[in-house]
Amino acid sequence: MVLERQLGQVRGAAADEAVRSAVDAVFVYMGSGSPGRRRQGKELVRLMEAARKTAAEAGEWHVVRLLQDSLDYAEGRILQQDLEERYRIFQDGARRERSRDFVASSLRTMHQWLVAAGEAYLREHPGASAEETLSHFRAQGEDAAFLRAPDDRPGRYVIPRGAAEISLWLERLLRSERIDVADPAESARRIVGSPQAMALLAADREGRLILQAAELRRRAAGLEELRAVVEDRTATEADLQRALEGNHWIFGGRFVGEAARRRLVPGDEVDIPLIRGDGALHIVELKRAMSLDAPLVKRHRHAWVPAAHVHEAVGQAVNYLVGLDEHRARIREELGIETRRAGALVLVGHPGLHPDVPEGEVNETLRTFNSHVTRVEVLTYKELLDNAERSLAGGVEPV
Repeated sequence: MVLERQLGQVRGAAADEAVRSAVDAVFVYMGSGSPGRRRQGKELVRLMEAARKTAAEAGEWHVVRLLQDSLDYAEGRILQQDLEERYRIFQDGARRERSRDFVASSLRTMHQWLVAAGEAYLREHPGASAEETLSHFRAQGEDAAFLRAPDDRPGRYVIPRGAAEISLWLERLLRSERIDVADPAESARRIVGSPQAMALLAADREGRLILQAAELRRRAAGLEELRAVVEDRTATEADLQRALEGNHWIFGGRFVGEAARRRLVPGDEVDIPLIRGDGALHIVELKRAMSLDAPLVKRHRHAWVPAAHVHEAVGQAVNYLVGLDEHRARIREELGIETRRAGALVLVGHPGLHPDVPEGEVNETLRTFNSHVTRVEVLTYKELLDNAERSLAGGVEPV
């Protein structure tokens, strides 16, 4: 009823009969829906804009300002509390102390949560920069609109990560000229928050296209961030690991996820533990990219061969695999992960480290080396990124 009361004040402030008639048309439309519910949508906005134009033509600029506030509220640019406070709709002119106390309490609680969440994030990411921390909270804030209260966890709330991305795509579709939806943002939020609605969307061909487009957009953004870290000559292995977290798709379609634990063998902690479709483990060993202070390849007689740093990285990966083999029974029993067929990928360096060597020569040298090594593959970060980029362009998983 807030908008209705505010528009009532607008009509009372209007002196011109044409302006009052235009506001009356807004009231008629809002009341033409189902009983007890305000009718909204694009037509409501159009009628309010028409009333604003009529007021401007009549020279009633104070009414124009009031109608602009009405439009801002109807389109979500002014919140209900703000509108109530601004026009004293539900009170006789005195400021409501309860509203002030509510805002103060909310701000205090929010800041306490931010401090606690920030400390937890920095414990997990001790090397995170200020921008990375802000990006984390920025994304979490967008997902907070989809807060859920699971029935099986009374008193607990869950913020589903990534929901905001899908909701944005849905909202844009619902705002298109082809579909007239009263509140696109609210409709998109309800769809994303409902497993049943998401299931229906996934079952529909066009719905699947929307979900796929949202996922491709998310992947493209992640790939761009990773490329920036890879090409940073000061980036550490920890920086690269943070950029790769949650992006196992980059390594190819044969991987279905990441293992929850990185320390599978006493004394060894793998960088990224991937799970293949057959349930077997595949570890990724990360070395530096453009910040590597050692050559990737060297000239030996009449050919290029992998340099010592590559051999050391492969040796480290082999040692991990040996440990996994020796603890296979325990890992399978405790974690349900098969390590007998485990493999390893070593990510190291960048062709840009060798400006005097053609990129094709660097890649071919490592491919030749890989063909003679079992269970371990060596790849530069650039080749990994290029493969992933081609997969996005073609709409398929990298291989």
